[in-house]
Amino acid sequence: MKKLMLVVFIFLTGLSLSCNQSKKSQNKEVAEPVATADNSKNSLDWDGVYRGVLPCADCPGIQTTIHLNKDQSFRSTVRYLGKEDNVFEHSGNFTWNAEGNTITLSNAGNNNQPLNYFVGENTLTQLDMQGQKVTGERATDYVLTKANYAIVEKYWKLTELNGKPVVMDSAFGREPHIILKDHDNRVNGFAGCNSLSGYYEVRSMDRISFSKIATTKMACPKLDLETEFLKALESADNFNVNGDELILNKARMAPLARFKTVYMK
Repeated sequence: MKKLMLVVFIFLTGLSLSCNQSKKSQNKEVAEPVATADNSKNSLDWDGVYRGVLPCADCPGIQTTIHLNKDQSFRSTVRYLGKEDNVFEHSGNFTWNAEGNTITLSNAGNNNQPLNYFVGENTLTQLDMQGQKVTGERATDYVLTKANYAIVEKYWKLTELNGKPVVMDSAFGREPHIILKDHDNRVNGFAGCNSLSGYYEVRSMDRISFSKIATTKMACPKLDLETEFLKALESADNFNVNGDELILNKARMAPLARFKTVYMK
């Protein structure tokens, strides 16, 4: 009798272990997939500030600035260019998709709908309503970059113009420089002889343009350099940022002007 009870106990114990293993196996099958390979989330320095001008149906463009934080919160500012009182701010949290390459910003779009962005190396690419990248000639118009924001609110000292170094001497009243203001897209500075002011626009993939540049009307020995400087600003259509250096270019020609960041005390 005791032998029979022992056999039954062993049988029931084995059956229980088998059921537990089956349940564990089923739980593993229904568990959410976790991306373990290198992806945007775990291999890129994605936190920071991104900026660009997205397409607009009835205005020159939608200037968009997005701050991404490590705690997966965000803050965005959207300005409809050419329209008065059309600035909107949003904040909230964002989530990553299972592949770790796309984020969804909650309550970030019109009517507080979510917006999706593909996260690349120093770039955010806005996706369409189906979560796909826009293709064709306008694909790059939907890209925000970190470099775009890196150039604003800094004092950029002119160091080279048309391949020639700009050396300060007693003929300069002040050093030539520009400051790109974030709030109203104005550019202020000094051209070598006169103060300058105007507007700038930074679009996707490091494209830039200056417009309505005006100066005071003083005469001085450095007027030729000033004329070249203003022409360089008006001709520039793209830029590069290398650390503390800003380079203005026209197409793929030789650099028009080089600047160095001066940190104010």
